[in-house]
Amino acid sequence: MKSEILKLLRETDGYVSGQQISEKFGVSRTAVWKVIRQLQEDGYQVEAVRNKGYHIVGSPDVMTREELESQMKTRWAGKNIMYYAVADSTNLRVRQLGDEGAPHGTLAVADRQTDGRGRRGRSWESPEGSSIYMSILLRPEIAPDKAPMLTLVMACSVAEALRMCVESFGDAQVQIKWPNDIIINGKKLAGILTEMSAQVDYINHVTVGVGINVNMEEFPEELRQTATSLRLECGHTVKRATIIARIMERFEENYDKFLHTEDMTELMESYTSMLVNRDREVRILGAKEQYQAHALGINRTGELIVRRADGTEEAVYAGEVSVRGVYGYV
Repeated sequence: MKSEILKLLRETDGYVSGQQISEKFGVSRTAVWKVIRQLQEDGYQVEAVRNKGYHIVGSPDVMTREELESQMKTRWAGKNIMYYAVADSTNLRVRQLGDEGAPHGTLAVADRQTDGRGRRGRSWESPEGSSIYMSILLRPEIAPDKAPMLTLVMACSVAEALRMCVESFGDAQVQIKWPNDIIINGKKLAGILTEMSAQVDYINHVTVGVGINVNMEEFPEELRQTATSLRLECGHTVKRATIIARIMERFEENYDKFLHTEDMTELMESYTSMLVNRDREVRILGAKEQYQAHALGINRTGELIVRRADGTEEAVYAGEVSVRGVYGYV
């Protein structure tokens, strides 16, 4: 009931009387008053005026299941939320939930991770109270070899949502570093990790994890040249739950587009428009060779199309190589 009352207060202009809330949810006025007190203790600024009712005038950067549920406006993405104050890894939690039969769209969110991981097994800094660590469970009816494209679907969704949520970036733009990093001003803001449980020709479930540096004010020395946060770029605190809700909205829409064609056809234009690698020289770091090429964009299967020095074009697959800018991270 706490999340429902919070959502009602958010969606109502002006005041809502205790009687209205009581009748809507079939509870006593005393129960309503207790929930309002709980919200105030959580840091929400809720005005209570005699003969008028309750009105929410402000909220902190709260990360709770109730806060997330009150902001979620999707049909299935993030409708079933599992919140953890501390988790080893939201990807690990979602994989377990998937094995236990949790529904498509289940979202795990943690305030802190003790075993966060990135692509190629790299660790992900996971301090509490400052960033987003979340993973969504998917049960797509597609061939297993198409699942890696879901990384690009999520990257597109995260970038679009961040552009919608935060308007005070100045001249900087949220962009995508192919295939799975979200960057701003040449520094990494977020990373995405997709993992799959599958048979030879059948997907049991897919886990797409997202880590976003939101309100971090400093980074370890070894990361300061390549990592940043929304707060450092914006100059103010950003509410994490709002960002999560907007990402789920964009992902739900983009996921449906992906399923329609089972490739990136309907998302290529949006993804490529945000691609920081496009029309730039990149260094391809493959297992067998390293070379420089000119990045052109992605194809329908999410591969990066590059032009070599001799003019030949080829598709680079994310699972085989890493891509770096010739003169830096991007």
